[in-house]
Amino acid sequence: MAFKILALGDVVGECGTKFLTRPGFLSGIKREYGIDLTIANGENSAKGNGLTPDSADSLFDAGVDIITGGNHTWQKNQVYSMLDDDGRLVRPANFPGKAPGVGYTYADVNGVRVLVFNLSGNAFMLEPVASPYEWADKILENEAGKYDVSVLDFHAETTSEKIAMGWYLDGRVSAVFGTHTHVQTADGRVLPKGTGYITDIGMCGSMNGVLGVKTECILHKFTVHTPCRFEEATGDEHLHGAVFEIDSSTGKCISVETIRK
Repeated sequence: MAFKILALGDVVGECGTKFLTRPGFLSGIKREYGIDLTIANGENSAKGNGLTPDSADSLFDAGVDIITGGNHTWQKNQVYSMLDDDGRLVRPANFPGKAPGVGYTYADVNGVRVLVFNLSGNAFMLEPVASPYEWADKILENEAGKYDVSVLDFHAETTSEKIAMGWYLDGRVSAVFGTHTHVQTADGRVLPKGTGYITDIGMCGSMNGVLGVKTECILHKFTVHTPCRFEEATGDEHLHGAVFEIDSSTGKCISVETIRK
């Protein structure tokens, strides 16, 4: 049976959250593509960055089923108890165990058991953490036999580290999608052993700035090199993501399609 997963790129700030959660917007996309499960990276969905209970609830109310995270997940401490208590939220599993939250969760959709897990890369990241490869092995080994479909949000900086993870997990998970760099890549494909892969699914937010931040703030950092308070860009909002069609009887990916709305 074909099972479709919609993966949405980093939701950036109040602007991106309000754009994505407009009445009927996300539900319309889900109907258009016949989506069974929706995953969104929400680590930047609060004002400024980070995740709050309000921004998480807004995404859930709009039709997101699972929210994944990244290095900014813990920026707002008011979300810490929600990370521990709400099974629809995951954060990178390879952060220290004392960090609030869990690194994987399950969704049961019409009898299809879906394992969703989240890992952080190490190359050029500000918070080097435990090996994502070892943690991928650990999760898949510990959860073997408990799922029909498995999906990884790999939150990493470099294209090489993301591509390497795709090959590392080829044939072992249903889909691997990259987040964090906010720019959708053109390499969505099914790898030889049946894993759907894309290096980065992009972002949901304003295209009027640099990765969702006002252009003048980023230009100041690059040209003056003195501190500058980052402010959200607004206007020309887009949704970026990918649709993975998966054979739930085998766990293999059938197709990968990028979307921009």
